[in-house]
Amino acid sequence: MKRSLIAAAVVAVASFGSSAMAQNIGSGSQALDLVGTSGFFGDAFAQNNGGASFADRFTFAVPTAQEGSPGTTVNAIVSSITGATETGLDITALSLYSATGNTLVTRGTALQSGAIDVWTLTSTGLDAGNYYLQVSGNLNSSGSAAFGGAVALTTPVPEPETYGLMLGGLGVLGFLARRRKGGKQA
Repeated sequence: MKRSLIAAAVVAVASFGSSAMAQNIGSGSQALDLVGTSGFFGDAFAQNNGGASFADRFTFAVPTAQEGSPGTTVNAIVSSITGATETGLDITALSLYSATGNTLVTRGTALQSGAIDVWTLTSTGLDAGNYYLQVSGNLNSSGSAAFGGAVALTTPVPEPETYGLMLGGLGVLGFLARRRKGGKQA
């Protein structure tokens, strides 16, 4: 009898402890709806989730770059605004991953934390393929909370000087071809 009471007490304490642990309430993976090469992302959390954590993924594809291009650059920013540090949510990370093997490409940088959290991320030279931004954090209170961000993909465009040199080179080749052709007729 005494052992069964002790076992019941252990089970009760264990079940209470597991329910008190923070749960992950993020919305998982979402496709980032890019308009051209930029888009917005974010998530909102209902009330009564204080102590919970989240790790939301926003997936997108980097298109094939032009031959000779140094690759695509990804710039992202994410922010949450709350009345005070103790309310709302706390963003703890902004990261860029390659979807192939879930490989970390780069981590973001916290510019500000507290009542207003701001994180930025820049990664250059990305090859074509599938990627995702991951925003992680914790809910500080039982009130509702939200975060939002923006992302832009840019591919370097050759400088005007590059086009000038290319046109100059084609002009020289045309001149030499014309001169050679003129020399053969004489």
